[in-house]
Amino acid sequence: MSYIEQIKEACRYLQERVSQQPEIGIVLGSGLGDLGDSIEQSTIIPYAEIPHFRHSTAIGHKGNLIFGMLGGHRVMAMQGRFHYYEGYTMQEVTFPIRVMALMGVKTLFVSNAAGAVNPHYKVGDLMIITDHINLMPNPLIGANLDEFGVRFPDMTTTYSRRIRLIALQVAQQMNLNVQQGVYVGGTGPSYETPAEYKFFATIGGDAVGMSTIPEVIVARHSNMEIFGMSIISNQSNDLSENHLNDGNDVIEAAAQATKTLSTLFRTIISKL
Repeated sequence: MSYIEQIKEACRYLQERVSQQPEIGIVLGSGLGDLGDSIEQSTIIPYAEIPHFRHSTAIGHKGNLIFGMLGGHRVMAMQGRFHYYEGYTMQEVTFPIRVMALMGVKTLFVSNAAGAVNPHYKVGDLMIITDHINLMPNPLIGANLDEFGVRFPDMTTTYSRRIRLIALQVAQQMNLNVQQGVYVGGTGPSYETPAEYKFFATIGGDAVGMSTIPEVIVARHSNMEIFGMSIISNQSNDLSENHLNDGNDVIEAAAQATKTLSTLFRTIISKL
C-alpha cells in the first residue's frame, strides 16, 4: 500500500469514529500530555487502534489521539508524538500531520520541552517560537505529495505572526512573562555537547530540542497556519562541568508548566 493510501485509510478510520471535522490540530510534547484533559466532549483513540500509526516510545508521551472541543473550536490533539530518534522514518514521524490535513485541519499548534540556549532563559519559562533552525533530515525529501502542496514550499513566514500577537496579548492578560525565540531541532537522542550549545547560540538559536520541526515543515507544506511554543525544561546554557542533562528532569519541568500552557493554548484558540 502506498503512503498516500495509508494516509487515506487512517483518515477513513478516524472519520468513522468521530462525526465532527476538526479545525485545529495540536501536538502535545514531552510531559505535556495532560493538556489533553482540558479538551471537552472528548473522544480518545489510542494510536495502536489507528491504521498505520506508530507507537510513541518516548517518556511522557501517552500515545492517544483526542477529538473534542477546546476554546470553542473543534480540535484534534496528539497526546504524544513520534521522534526520528525512536528509529522512525521522517514519513512515519509526520504521518499524523498528513492525516490532520486530509481531515480538514487548517491550523496547527505544536508544543515541546526544550533546553535553554539563550543565557537569559531559565527552567519553567515559556518561549513562543518565532522561527527555527533545522538540523534534521527534511521530511519532504523524496517524491512530492502533490495532493498536499508544492515541491518547494516557502518557509519565510512559517510561524503565524497573527497568532503570535494574540498569544502575547493573552500572556499579558495572564500577567505571564513569555520569551520569544528561535528553536533549534536536532536528531537526538543524546543531549548536545557544550561546544554544540555554543554553536547553536552563535547561529541564532535560543532553545534546542529533538522534535517539532519535521511536523512544522509538513504542516507548512500542507498550507496550515502554525503556532509553536516551547517549555524550557533544562539549562542547556549552563556549561559548567558539574551540570548534567537528565530526561526525568525534563519531564518534571514540563509537567509543572502544563497547567499554564493549557490555559494559554485554550485562551489563544478561543480568540481565533
